[in-house]
Amino acid sequence: MRNILIGTCGFPTARSRYYSLFKVVELQETFYDLPTPERMSSLRREAPADFQFAVKVFQGLTHTSDSPTWRRIRRARLTGDLGNYGLLRPTRENLELWNEFVNVTKPLNPVFYVFQTPPSMEVTEDSVRDVVEFFRTIGGGDRIGWEPRGVSYNNVNLLKRIFEEVGIVHVVDPFKHEVLIPHDITYFRLHGIGKGEVNYSYKYTDDDLGRLKAIVDGIESSTVYVMFNNAHMLDDALRFTKLIGR
Repeated sequence: MRNILIGTCGFPTARSRYYSLFKVVELQETFYDLPTPERMSSLRREAPADFQFAVKVFQGLTHTSDSPTWRRIRRARLTGDLGNYGLLRPTRENLELWNEFVNVTKPLNPVFYVFQTPPSMEVTEDSVRDVVEFFRTIGGGDRIGWEPRGVSYNNVNLLKRIFEEVGIVHVVDPFKHEVLIPHDITYFRLHGIGKGEVNYSYKYTDDDLGRLKAIVDGIESSTVYVMFNNAHMLDDALRFTKLIGR
């Protein structure tokens, strides 16, 4: 029997209420700055024992220092060469930062780590070698997922090669792209339907959710995460939960 877990990216309502409605959440605060172990321990203690936490990986590993979201970094001490951070490169700075991120989030006991790279990240022969070496070095297997975006899809064959070689989960919005390599875990992030990369103001229609159910029904993975990331995420996630009978 497949395990379908529905949730949201971030808490769109009081956490105590959220825990009563869903079995999983994807933390967003871990992307903008390095969390403290105390904060992670506190979240783990307050949640039900069977509640699952996924974490969006800290932006220092995925985005370069000229990214506007770097301005929100307060606690992280990025003391290395700033030009060596981000874009999943196997630099000393990135690998040390990954070890630090794993250590500070360990009290949360994350079930899944989501790497989301910027839409401007190109996939070339050179970057394929870097990304493959990075993921092979950090390991993690089926607890690791990568959501490439934008121009990363300009060369789908190269992109597919990365997932084939390292065995991580292809994180994707199923309304935008198909999963390149099937995996025992499927992880969907839903950013709204529209022409652009994201349409956060979008509210999914009943027909949309019906299409999503058909997609989920057609997946052979033993575990499927369906994570809404739009302004109406709470209502959309609840409606989808009702639709699939969870």
